[in-house]
Amino acid sequence: MDLTQATTTVPFKTTADGTVRVGGTRVTLDTLIGAFKDGATAEEIVYQFPVLDLGDVYAVIGYYLKNLKAIEQYLNRQTAESAHIRQKVEEQFSPKGLRQRLLQRRDRQKRAAS
Repeated sequence: MDLTQATTTVPFKTTADGTVRVGGTRVTLDTLIGAFKDGATAEEIVYQFPVLDLGDVYAVIGYYLKNLKAIEQYLNRQTAESAHIRQKVEEQFSPKGLRQRLLQRRDRQKRAAS
């Protein structure tokens, strides 16, 4: 066997909106790398997300470690986009007073049921 010709394919799938998913699953690159940065091993990540293949997780982590700058740029863009979307949603549906509104609704429902 000639190991000098060995290559590994990184199992990335990019969706239409630009989100990178791992190995044909719905698990995002952001999620996998976030777990790794939080100290999870490849085995722990597969335990958390059983749809993932252990070899794919190792391939992604290896790619991340060899391409830190590019992956961090992608993660930063995803974080900024997520913050932007969250802001738009919160402008449209304010979370302020949400707990109080829910408690009031529950109280009304209890009174109506009595």
